[in-house]
Amino acid sequence: MSVIITGNADAREAQAYVEYLENKHHRKLEKLDINLDGDYADLNYEFEHVPFERIRRITGYLVGTMDNWNDAKAAEERDRVKHTLTGAKNA
Repeated sequence: MSVIITGNADAREAQAYVEYLENKHHRKLEKLDINLDGDYADLNYEFEHVPFERIRRITGYLVGTMDNWNDAKAAEERDRVKHTLTGAKNA
């Protein structure tokens, strides 16, 4: 993690800002820029990337992938009607 401090602050104060942001948002920081101006602190920060797996509802099941489906269930998904928005007018 990168922490850049502009102004007069020590490492304990910077660590307190890191802990505050990580606890508040329940995510790990990747980058934190602290700009101190008198009694004010301007915090600019970025969080680490969170891996995301898409989950869809297919034929009544919540699934991420269909890798473990048997042939019959895969055929059911392949043969189902898939709806599109082609031709839909914008309101």
